[in-house]
Amino acid sequence: MWASVAYPSLKPLAQWVTDLITRLAFIQRWVDKGKPPAFWISGFFFPQAFITGTLQNHARKHQLPIDTISFGFKLRKEAADEVRASPADGAVVHGLFLEGARWDGAKALLQESRPKELFTTLPPVELQPLQHRVQPTSGMYVTPVYKTLSRYGTLSTTGHSTNFVMSIEVPSAQPQEHWVKRGVAALLSLNF
Repeated sequence: MWASVAYPSLKPLAQWVTDLITRLAFIQRWVDKGKPPAFWISGFFFPQAFITGTLQNHARKHQLPIDTISFGFKLRKEAADEVRASPADGAVVHGLFLEGARWDGAKALLQESRPKELFTTLPPVELQPLQHRVQPTSGMYVTPVYKTLSRYGTLSTTGHSTNFVMSIEVPSAQPQEHWVKRGVAALLSLNF
């Protein structure tokens, strides 16, 4: 019964309650201490609104048409709790997991998963709003980001998927097809 009125989650009830308390604590810190330097994107009920809001803030600040702006992506080297300042434009988000691959911070590239390693953590990702950005044709894997391990969703009344959030570009020495065959995706929440 609780799942029908809650945010999308595959966690059992006990872990879901723990997750809910963590989400509430994130929002309460934001209220008490002001805007955080890095946002826990997994903690949002509707992360697509945060992403759209980040683009809208940039468009208003620079008086640009919003339909000419899209994100560039930079995977940060520091951990989420080490991010000290927000970028002048855009936002830093954290809380993403990778399924089917792993991030190699030393090489700054997507790599094969290690044996028996189902999920790994992505470092914080800087969302960089850019006008008339041309998407790179090589050196990147464009990975879909889902709220849960379920890689499907239905369109809601807002026109957004109930599970798909966005796509991000992750540096890779392998072509796009290599990671597509492995089913690599980023996730905001695991099922445990």
